[in-house]
Formats: sequence, structure tokens, C-alpha cells
Amino acid sequence: MVSAPVALPHPCASWPDNGRPIRETLDRVGDKWSVLIIGILALSGPLRFSALHQSVPGISQRMLTLTLRHLQRDGLVKRTAYAEVPPRVEYELTPLGSSLRTIVTLLAQWATDHNDEIETARRHFDAR
Repeated sequence: MVSAPVALPHPCASWPDNGRPIRETLDRVGDKWSVLIIGILALSGPLRFSALHQSVPGISQRMLTLTLRHLQRDGLVKRTAYAEVPPRVEYELTPLGSSLRTIVTLLAQWATDHNDEIETARRHFDAR
């Protein structure tokens, strides 16, 4: 006798406020610039703004500034200003941000590994 499949509640069903806080967090850590910044800082350690800007292909200075501020607000990135002439500011992952290292690395590796398949699927879809 085959039993009926058990209906599982959807993932947001048990989260408070229908998952709003979770969606906001995923929106922050899952956007393309945040993933790249977290990944770069995870591999390099602390970086100055200009070095970080050079390491993130295609990001504008404004978008880098906004993304770093959001990541700081969420406790994922720490900004340290040094009282030097000229002034020096460095960005690094906090312990909370560092806890994303494996996830971000795996996500970036998955995107790299499957890029050709995704591009092929997009071409087929667009050709319809």
C-alpha cells in the first residue's frame, strides 16, 4: 500500500510576519553586489575602498558606497577609519559576515560551473 505524500508547509509559513524579516535579510545578502563584496573580503581580508572598487568588476563608486553602508548596518561589514594623513579607511567582514564565507563561495562557484548552461538556456528561451 502506497501512502499519500505528506504535505509540507511552505517555508515562510512558520516564520514571524510571513517571513518579512527573512526576505529582507535574503534581499541584502543575496543581491549581486553584496555577494561579490562578501566573497572578495572573505578571500582578501581588510581592503581600502579603492582596492575593493577595483576588485568588483562593473560596480560604480556610488553603488559600492551604498552596498557597504547596507552591509555595515546589517552587521556584516566593519568600517575602520585610521587617524592618519592622508586618512585611511578599511572594510572587513565581521564574524557574522565571515559566517557567510562558505555559502557565498559555493554560490559563486555554482554560478561559475553552470554559466554555460544558463547562457544556453537563455538563448533558447529568447529564441522562442
